[in-house]
Amino acid sequence: MEINFTDKNILVTGGTGFIGSHLIEELIRQKAHVISTYQTRNPHSYFYSRNLDEQTTLVYIDICNFESVFDLVTKFDIDLIFHLAAQPLVDIAYANPKRTLETNILGTTNVLESARLFPKVKGIIVASSDKAYGKTEKKYVEDTPLRGDHPYEVSKSAADLISYSYFKTYGLPVVVTRFGNVYGEGDLNFSRVIPGIMKSLATKESLKIRSDGTYIRDYIYVKDVIHGYLLLAKNIGKVKGEAFNFGSSENLSVLNLITLIEKTLQKKIDYKILNTARNEIPFQSLDYAKIEKKLGWKPKFTLCGIIKQIYDWYSNFGVL
Repeated sequence: MEINFTDKNILVTGGTGFIGSHLIEELIRQKAHVISTYQTRNPHSYFYSRNLDEQTTLVYIDICNFESVFDLVTKFDIDLIFHLAAQPLVDIAYANPKRTLETNILGTTNVLESARLFPKVKGIIVASSDKAYGKTEKKYVEDTPLRGDHPYEVSKSAADLISYSYFKTYGLPVVVTRFGNVYGEGDLNFSRVIPGIMKSLATKESLKIRSDGTYIRDYIYVKDVIHGYLLLAKNIGKVKGEAFNFGSSENLSVLNLITLIEKTLQKKIDYKILNTARNEIPFQSLDYAKIEKKLGWKPKFTLCGIIKQIYDWYSNFGVL
């Protein structure tokens, strides 16, 4: 039986961020009571520009503090958790590995342990990353060994294994999601390539490419990720204890991505290749056949079909 979100108390950790904002927007539309943790407030963010703060209970906590997390889960009588809070950037992980490992590993453990001790929680969706798999020359499938070998990758590999251990040991209804480069309205991290392109077009400044431009990434629109999250949550009884990839057919190098966006928007993108990236994985692509077969999920959006809408969002909301 599918879970209905109406009147459910749903915790979204890191919900004011880029992906979390889109998730909360959809949960509100489906009449859930949403509680979100946050660390900072950005008035230009998608979360605040869409007035989601007026319909969400916001709680400031450090995800690394177990007592704070457990108190939150019990105080608000949580039914379902989407765990998105993380340190998500490879370059920051390289500069500050301790905080990254604490946030991504200890933070995840605190959420899982809180759910274990509060049986009313009927499902936990853990947001992971394709980086958990580490380096390979083939498409990632869900049983690809987790071989992260640098701080960010290791933090994701470890969190995934801990999540599985909570299912295997305690029967906790947890599912892990892995995806590549998510793009869409509201991503204000301009070190990422698509927000960086949007900023470059607006300011006429050169886009700085940290790699040599040939690294392949799997690009997926944020609404496709949200659809996958909700589908897994609704079917938690059928998917608990498993991991699922969200992927697309748009596996592009940075240079090919630039060419595609130039053709679609009919605009020239000025860029400069720095080739300073460290510890980046050259090829990343996700096979999503498992979730397509089990739940019928597949990406609905393409870069060509949605990039104009995304460009308009960046142009109209005064974030550049």
